[in-house]
Amino acid sequence: MNIFRLAGDMTHLLSIIVLLLKIYATKSCSGVSRKTQELYAIVFLARYLDLFTDFISVYNSFMKVVFIASSLAIVWCMRVHPMVRRSYDKELDTFRHYFLIAACFLLALVLHEKFTFQEVFWAFSIYLEAVAILPQLVLLQRSGNVDNLTGQYVFFLGAYRGFYILNWIYRYLTEPRFTRWIACVSGVVQTALYADFFYYYFISWKNNSKLKLPA
Repeated sequence: MNIFRLAGDMTHLLSIIVLLLKIYATKSCSGVSRKTQELYAIVFLARYLDLFTDFISVYNSFMKVVFIASSLAIVWCMRVHPMVRRSYDKELDTFRHYFLIAACFLLALVLHEKFTFQEVFWAFSIYLEAVAILPQLVLLQRSGNVDNLTGQYVFFLGAYRGFYILNWIYRYLTEPRFTRWIACVSGVVQTALYADFFYYYFISWKNNSKLKLPA
C-alpha cells in the first residue's frame, strides 16, 4: 500500500466519522441526502461481495466491514430512528436515484474487465460511486446554506477520491500490469462532480464565512 491509498482511505473514513458525528450528536440529518447514503450502501454491498471468499489482509477486511456497517447504520438512522428521521429534508431530496442505479448496472453489463458475477458487480459499484454524490449536491444547492459538519463531510468525501486518483497514477507508474481503467476513468468523473463544491468551500474558508451554494 502506498501513501496516497492510505490517505484516501483515511479521508474516506474521516468523512463517515464526521457524518455519524452529525447524526448521533445532533440527532438530525438535516442537509444530508438519504438517497446518496442509500446509493453508497449499495456501492459497498456490491463491491465487497468477496468479503468472505477472498482474504487480502486484516486491514482490507476491516475497512470493508467498516464501510458496509457504517453505510447501513446511516441509512437505518435516516429511515428508522424516531428523532433523526423527522429532520430529513424529504421535499429537497427528490433526485430520482433509481435511474442512476439502472444506468450504472446496464453500463456494467456492457463495460467490464471480465464477465463474471463479481467483476460485473465490481464495475457496477465503481460506476455508481462515481455519481452517488449527485443527490447530495442537488440537495445542498436547493437548500442554499450548508452547515459545517455537512460541508466537511462532502469535502472529505471529495478529498478521498482525489487521493485515489494520485494512488492510481502512482500505481500506473510503478506497477507493470496495473490496468484498472474503469476505476481511473470513473474516479476522474467523480472528482469533477465536486469541482463546483470545492470552489465555494474554498471561498467560504478564505472569507471565514458560512458555506453557501448557488441554486
